[in-house]
Amino acid sequence: MNRVPTIRSMTTRFTLEQLNGCAPEFFCAALAEIWEHAPWVARGVVHKRPFATVEALHMAMVAVVAAQDVPARIAFYAGHPELAGEDARRGTMTEASVAEQGTLSLARLDEREAERWNALNRAYRLRFGFPFILCIRRHTRESALEAFERRLQHERATELTTALDEIAAIARMRLDRLVSEAFHATTPGESIPS
Repeated sequence: MNRVPTIRSMTTRFTLEQLNGCAPEFFCAALAEIWEHAPWVARGVVHKRPFATVEALHMAMVAVVAAQDVPARIAFYAGHPELAGEDARRGTMTEASVAEQGTLSLARLDEREAERWNALNRAYRLRFGFPFILCIRRHTRESALEAFERRLQHERATELTTALDEIAAIARMRLDRLVSEAFHATTPGESIPS
């Protein structure tokens, strides 16, 4: 049986050539977790294959999200966990989000730190109607808090765009862990369905 790679099972990587030539359902399944709770993004680009580069694939997926109207984008943003929020402390986020927030130990804040993050999360959600989204791998805990406080001052239209930019950065990092332009590392004897 062919195993579809996911963010959870990064021991298998595929080349772009393989994803360009595989069955549409395999392509969609392989890329389903690149975008938080949004497998529809991969479905939105499968018909645009072949992609010349991983960057071209990424940009096509970003365009699918950007083309959504504001209510649809807000619903998409709402699928993302709050930084250091209740989902992090309960362990109910996707494994990719757990790993990403884990780089700053956001699930292990002391009571004072947790309350600060909770207050910022509440203020941001109240002001903008969706959770604060940040590509956490590009930050320290301090710079993340500074970005949080600075972005709370933005207009909603600015934050709608900034959130998409941050999600795109997160997706690119996830995509780079899953897809290679240059090497093949599937399990011996494994093939990709066509």
